[in-house]
Amino acid sequence: MFVKTKILLLCLGLTLGLTLALMPVKAWALFGFGGGPEEVKPVDGVVRIPAAQFKDGKARFYKFASEGKEITFFAVQSKDGTVRTAFNACDVCWPAKKGYTQDGEYMICMNCGQRFHVSRIMEVKGGCNPGPLVRTMDKDTIVIKVEDLAAGAHYF
Repeated sequence: MFVKTKILLLCLGLTLGLTLALMPVKAWALFGFGGGPEEVKPVDGVVRIPAAQFKDGKARFYKFASEGKEITFFAVQSKDGTVRTAFNACDVCWPAKKGYTQDGEYMICMNCGQRFHVSRIMEVKGGCNPGPLVRTMDKDTIVIKVEDLAAGAHYF
């Protein structure tokens, strides 16, 4: 009896471990791991995000509340030093509401699995490419207008 209990507990532990290891990034947030998108609040009609944090090449995800919708977007710096911004959705897969995750220099659609090199973000539009989000740079700060964020509300 003791051996069967040990084996059962071992199997349950392995199953749980594999499940957590293979979960998409968004699902981790349900359990309190890794958080979720950081909420941004506009000041004088714009959202400002310091660009220095993107030098590591890792995408950061953000959310913005607009007329009852949560608009999510991400920013990532490509190897050429350009900070690129996009909605966390595309023209094709947005109804699934799964967005993107990062794998090195690629953003991957969590619905269809398509991979997009970060250097192409804001350059290529349509299809399953991340929906470009207009931004400007003010010295070392990303500046996104509220109206540009609201323009992506149809994805969400």
